[in-house]
Amino acid sequence: MIELGYMAKRIMARPDWLKAPAVVDIYSVSDCMSDDFCDYISSWKHNGFWFFDSPAVLESVAEEKGEDLAGTVLFYYRGHPQQFDAERGIWEDYGPDPDIQTAVTPPSEAELLGYDVVTYHYQRGPECSPLSCNSIASEIPVNQHCLLDSLDDAVERLESGIFNDAEPGPLRIIAVHEVPWLHSASP
Repeated sequence: MIELGYMAKRIMARPDWLKAPAVVDIYSVSDCMSDDFCDYISSWKHNGFWFFDSPAVLESVAEEKGEDLAGTVLFYYRGHPQQFDAERGIWEDYGPDPDIQTAVTPPSEAELLGYDVVTYHYQRGPECSPLSCNSIASEIPVNQHCLLDSLDDAVERLESGIFNDAEPGPLRIIAVHEVPWLHSASP
């Protein structure tokens, strides 16, 4: 797995239109439903995977933007080392944007919550999480956070074609870990 980085998100409860009764809330990597803590791109402190190398860097952006982190959940992401090109049916390597420094510091404590499948049409930041955004969670088993429970299941589901018509672009499997807030700026 590739160390991708950190993000703080405001978690959304399962909307009524998502017909997946096991789902309580949406822990998707994309911000289509559960929003990132702020519009952080203009600060240019994100890494080459468009996440943050450490919680401290994330907190500095929140402070700079005047964003209150209260009520957010801190996540740590790790990615399957290859992305799936559904159009061609192949796995291919990917990496960080080479023009943006990436030096991720893994957390000392993190709880694995499951795996999201995320589109990367533009090969930058996460664009869409079809499990939630495209209601694929209503067609396959997911956990309470609208995530797949295992890496093997995520690979199998990608290769089965169920994500093929969801959104354009290659798809990446991302392990979603919850990390406790440790810094003074934490909620």
